[in-house]
Amino acid sequence: MSQIREESQARKPKGPIRFQIQLNEEQKLAKEQILAHDITLLKGAAGSAKTLLACNVSLDLLFKKEVDRIYVARPFVYTENEKLGALPGGISEKLIGLTTPIIDNMYNLYNKEKIDALLSEGIISILPLAFMRGMTLNNSVIILDEFQNAKLSQVYTALSRLGKNSKMIITGDMSQCDLPSKSESGFGFFKTLEDAGIVKIITLKTNHRHELVERITKIYLEIKD
Repeated sequence: MSQIREESQARKPKGPIRFQIQLNEEQKLAKEQILAHDITLLKGAAGSAKTLLACNVSLDLLFKKEVDRIYVARPFVYTENEKLGALPGGISEKLIGLTTPIIDNMYNLYNKEKIDALLSEGIISILPLAFMRGMTLNNSVIILDEFQNAKLSQVYTALSRLGKNSKMIITGDMSQCDLPSKSESGFGFFKTLEDAGIVKIITLKTNHRHELVERITKIYLEIKD
């Protein structure tokens, strides 16, 4: 271990991190499982707080000096083949705009100024899948958000970036798949990896949005096919 990392470990906070939103019992149990596994998939319907939980665990590990960085990746299916040129601004501005749900969850969990500072310093990094090849992500938490929209090759590319002392937290829900054909999704690969003892899959069931969201989702699932 390097001197810098030893010093970082020595400065670990002693008490729990104080988040602005407290986890319920389902989320606490899920968090225990995430901490116990290197790769975890969080499944659940819209409103089940998959992304918020992924952000909670990631920030917790970062603030406790268990990891050095947080990387966030999303498959941007609505920017055909992840070509970012259709959106205004430079790459950073485009990526921040497309990952607003994740950043908003971090704002809800913790101090906005602190999160903005971590983004500015690159400690929290938005990483497009197209840029991942050749990277090894050590001492990090990698959030792979909305991965029902990732193709099998993208799933493999992302998973194969996992480095030493790192965790991956994947979120997704096939009922929200935006690919032209659901058969293009690589989401089913995670079940194969769970059967091989590589990935832990957790299904979140509690709705954290308006009570009507659960009813809307139920009706949507009945008529969409």
